Amino acid sequence: MGNGASYDSAKTIHVDVSGKLQKIVFSRHCSSRDIQDLLQSAAGAGRWANISLQDGNGGLVSVAPTMPINTANNPYKVIVQESRQTHGDDEVIQAVLTQVAEQFNKAFKVTELKDEVSRRLTAIEKRMEMEGLKAVEIEKCKQELSNIKDQLLAVKNNADTSSTDYGIDEKKLSIKRDIPKYPKYTLSQETIEYLKRPTFDIWHWESNEMLSLLEHMYHELGLVQEFNMNPIVLKRWLLCVQENYRNNPFHNFRHCFCVSQMMYGMINLCDLQSKMSQFDIGVLLTAAVCHDLDHPGYNNTYQINARTELAVRYNDISPLENHHCAVAFQILSQPECNIFSNIDIDLFKRIRQGMIMLILATDMARHSEIVDSFKSKVENGFDFSNEDHLNSLKMVLIKCCDISNEVRPMEISEPWVDCLLEEYFMQSDREKSEGLPVAPFMDRDKVTKPTAQIGFIKFVLIPMFDAVCKLFPQIEEVMVKPLREAQEHYEEMKLREDERTTDSVARAQTPSSAHKKLRMKFLITSSPLLQKKRKEPLAVKEK
Repeated sequence: MGNGASYDSAKTIHVDVSGKLQKIVFSRHCSSRDIQDLLQSAAGAGRWANISLQDGNGGLVSVAPTMPINTANNPYKVIVQESRQTHGDDEVIQAVLTQVAEQFNKAFKVTELKDEVSRRLTAIEKRMEMEGLKAVEIEKCKQELSNIKDQLLAVKNNADTSSTDYGIDEKKLSIKRDIPKYPKYTLSQETIEYLKRPTFDIWHWESNEMLSLLEHMYHELGLVQEFNMNPIVLKRWLLCVQENYRNNPFHNFRHCFCVSQMMYGMINLCDLQSKMSQFDIGVLLTAAVCHDLDHPGYNNTYQINARTELAVRYNDISPLENHHCAVAFQILSQPECNIFSNIDIDLFKRIRQGMIMLILATDMARHSEIVDSFKSKVENGFDFSNEDHLNSLKMVLIKCCDISNEVRPMEISEPWVDCLLEEYFMQSDREKSEGLPVAPFMDRDKVTKPTAQIGFIKFVLIPMFDAVCKLFPQIEEVMVKPLREAQEHYEEMKLREDERTTDSVARAQTPSSAHKKLRMKFLITSSPLLQKKRKEPLAVKEK
């Protein structure tokens, strides 16, 4: 959209083109070339034609913005002289394009590159003909080419974006359609009762046995009947869940079973079935089973600092926990693994919302927020009929189960500390190699077993379990007391380590007795003041 100034600066001339009167309007700010183009257009002449103007007296008029204006009664006559180049426009353009193409070839070596590509393609074709690559080998070649492409793109962007830097391998969901049935174990009454206790030793069970125990939990709690689960689908779902836990030192399927067993124990110990619906019990146990699906062994801090695909996908907001939820519902989206296939859609939506809420609550970045909210509700009067209060309790329960190893006897819990430190050290080593920040509690050069555990038990575990104990006093003896004993155990271990360190430093800094005697004897016998007494025996008393 223009303005009024553009009209004020316009000029109008009248021209006679082969006896036809035409009007030319142009701005005072136009160039002579612009006016020439207007005249060529009015005369229907080519771009290379020469245009000149004559006034009524035959005088030539300068084609410029400053030319005198005229009227229709005395128009300028347009004289057109065709240039020889007019008929050779195509040849000129072609010549220019040829020169440009030559310059591009020289600058970017297009011809050489084309020849090199052709040579390599020919070599690849000959190699394929000579070696007779099979289909699998061809796929490998395609994958290698794809990797090379990614590497070239990374170099171009001056950033390494290969999948190994993400800390998580994007893998297809492991689903077994023709699943071999795992053995059916007959559980003794002693094992059935033992399974309900926090002291349950999770190290003595193989994978198939753990699957059978999880299956028993669903049957014993009445969840199979409540949700109308197909028992075969339940088996298949458990196997698929197991397949999608990685072989990490800590975050593996045994950890999944450990958390689920502790949840089962708390359901029985706190008599949660009398205070919650079967719906809530089913969500609690299923969320515990799925809470760390496909964990890569590198925590959220690494994901965010390394800008992994997961961190980008979930905008740095609980990337791992969001991924665990996604994998859980990928499994449930398969008809052959959907244990909730026989319930109505509205109930499934509620189950999905509940599981997402609980799995996201396991992000330790939200620990203070969740525990403080629960404490406030307990102090002001907890109401089991209040949905908000109930959700707060469920989030704290899954958090307790997720980090409950220290509740168990020391011979069961301490190996978990070794597993966790091994996973921490793997991450810190990688962070050092990639130039990322390293958390002190993960650095193998700074952390020890007691230093890792004392603060965690004292400031994280005991306050949280104490809050739950106010609602369920029965956990005092079997959960809170073992936590205090574990704290004392690691404090004693730290004390012994400090004593050993002090002794080692003292030995390194203090000369030995023999060395002190020799040094003292040398000083005394070499003193000029004692030269006269050298015939007398010298008694060296060591302080």
